[in-house]
Amino acid sequence: MTTIILKPHKEESLKRFHPWVFSGAIARIVLDAAHKAAAPEEGELVCVESANSETLGVGHWQVGSIAVRILEFGLAELPADFWEQRVRAAYQVRESLGLVRKDNDTFRLIHGEGDWLPGLIVDVYADTAVVQAHSVGMHVFREAIAEAIVAVVPQVKNVYYKSDDTLPFKAAIEGEKTGWLVKKTECSEDSEFWSTENGLEFRIDWLKGQKTGFFVDQRENRALVERYAAGKEVLNMFCYTGGFSLYALRGGAKRVDSVDVSQKAIDLVNANVAHNFPKAKNHTAVTADAFDYLTAQKNAGRTFDLIILDPPAFAKHRDAVKNALRGYQRINAKAIEMIRPGGILFTFSCSQAVDKEAFRLAVFSAAASVGRKVRILHQLHQPQDHPINIYHPEGEYLKGLVLYIE
Repeated sequence: MTTIILKPHKEESLKRFHPWVFSGAIARIVLDAAHKAAAPEEGELVCVESANSETLGVGHWQVGSIAVRILEFGLAELPADFWEQRVRAAYQVRESLGLVRKDNDTFRLIHGEGDWLPGLIVDVYADTAVVQAHSVGMHVFREAIAEAIVAVVPQVKNVYYKSDDTLPFKAAIEGEKTGWLVKKTECSEDSEFWSTENGLEFRIDWLKGQKTGFFVDQRENRALVERYAAGKEVLNMFCYTGGFSLYALRGGAKRVDSVDVSQKAIDLVNANVAHNFPKAKNHTAVTADAFDYLTAQKNAGRTFDLIILDPPAFAKHRDAVKNALRGYQRINAKAIEMIRPGGILFTFSCSQAVDKEAFRLAVFSAAASVGRKVRILHQLHQPQDHPINIYHPEGEYLKGLVLYIE
């Protein structure tokens, strides 16, 4: 196996179990005899050693600032049953959390570094697992990963691979980035796929939808909306497939408006509402830009008892943070203006580059600009099946606030 030798004293982060080796920490690369190229192939397994020849771990090699993602510390090679070991450990966590139930067959099985598998995301929807690789190494081992998932998780019969938007775009990648890795049940691209979250059924479009087809990370926060929804007029902005809307309807909302810029998303919202609440007449779905919609509703004099703001990431990298914070301030100010006295605002940021203090400051600035009295009722974050590796704090990305508006 190719060996990566670090510069003196650059092993300290690995000894603290942080799984990334940065390219600037590498002193030299010792290729094994089988190599014909001058450098390791992207995605191959490499052994990492300190300047004193101490074995630090084995991981995937990749081109970029993060040169190696460690899979196993203290070993020079992976155990033969490595993938099954890791998938089993992750599944046992989800079982122990009570997420694997008859009324809940939707959960995140693998959450990258949080499950000691950096670069890998796996979401389970009923009998299908959807796999996303964020590193070339995980792409290389996709079939072994799929076999391990089917062997470990009883409900999973199919594994769909969806990495066309997540793999490094400059990488020389062999093999398909999307498609079935395992398919034991009859289904096609025209099939309707449904899964259950806390007793509500959602149509999941993992073939063409965002991420893996659904935002599993808002499950607990959707349940909190249900607790506050009774008798309220609710506005769900950036609704995607209507997760918050369905929970609000089940919670007894007087009226729910769902808004998204994507007509395809709105079609899924309507399908989900019709499936779960076939007699409901208190739901309206609108295709519109969020800022334009809020401006139009304000000009029309409309107000709401409860508003949910769950926008896509405003900042996907650190260079965009300043503009993102302005966006969060602007959208929250518009929402706060439109909430009736005694109303509630659920507001979120999924931008990993925006930390929770900066997000909270943006919301504070929005409230101050409007001149409303605001209390924080809850500070929200990602759920249990999106664990944060204590040695990898970068894994904390979702942050949210529930505000009481006087």
